[in-house]
Amino acid sequence: MSAYKPLLILTLILYTFSTLHYLVFIVYQNERVEKLTKATFRAAVVFHLLSIVARWLQAGYFPVTSLHESLLFYSFLVALGYILLESRFKLPVVGAFLSPLNLIFLFAAITSIQQPKPLPPALQSPWLHIHGITSFAGEAAFTLSFIISIIYLLQEREIKRKKMGFFFKRLPPLNKLDEINYKILTIGFPFLTIGIITGAVWANTAWGSYWSWDPKETWSLITWLVYAGILHSRLTAGWRGRRAAILCIVGYLCVLFTFLGVNLLLPGLHSYSSM
Repeated sequence: MSAYKPLLILTLILYTFSTLHYLVFIVYQNERVEKLTKATFRAAVVFHLLSIVARWLQAGYFPVTSLHESLLFYSFLVALGYILLESRFKLPVVGAFLSPLNLIFLFAAITSIQQPKPLPPALQSPWLHIHGITSFAGEAAFTLSFIISIIYLLQEREIKRKKMGFFFKRLPPLNKLDEINYKILTIGFPFLTIGIITGAVWANTAWGSYWSWDPKETWSLITWLVYAGILHSRLTAGWRGRRAAILCIVGYLCVLFTFLGVNLLLPGLHSYSSM
């Protein structure tokens, strides 16, 4: 009997508990709850990784070729990215916003589970690993940027209303959130760039053309241009704070459509229905 499904279910349970713990923590700000929350979330990430390894062994290839596998790997990188972010900046409150979103992605992965299929010859390439990891790493970073942007706008609203209420007491200062958001973008953008370049090289190797304006390619380029514009406007025009946060939210909507909308709704080489 494969250990894959039991590992997935255990991972989902651990993420569910960690999400509940994060919500309790943001309300009560209890140190013991914080420690329990961190431990539960890290345990969930460990079993998440074990689930990916189990799927890899079951399928015989790097598992990022179907909707189920892509959601599984993407949500893992989001969770791993948050652990790195939290260890660097000490922002456990961010987990209260990120954990529910990541739980949704993992639940979607489980509900879309399917048996592994043999890979088409074009996908039997080392480029699958490089392109898949870098592309999803960029998208995971932009997910963290999206969460930070939402938190920024919530905190800004509290300050403008001069109520200094629930969120103001629990969320980081605006300048710190803006700084963190920028640092995340400077990590995610190179990963996305490498993902697009390696995808083009892989396409030329497999199909004899670097670029064919496949819907996924087109929307990946649009997403790249959006984030390039965000970074450029910050460096040249000084667009920070609220403007940057709103643009990052728009950018993440492009990420979601590139990741899910294009693959589910539009025909092309990356369509999950064709895999």
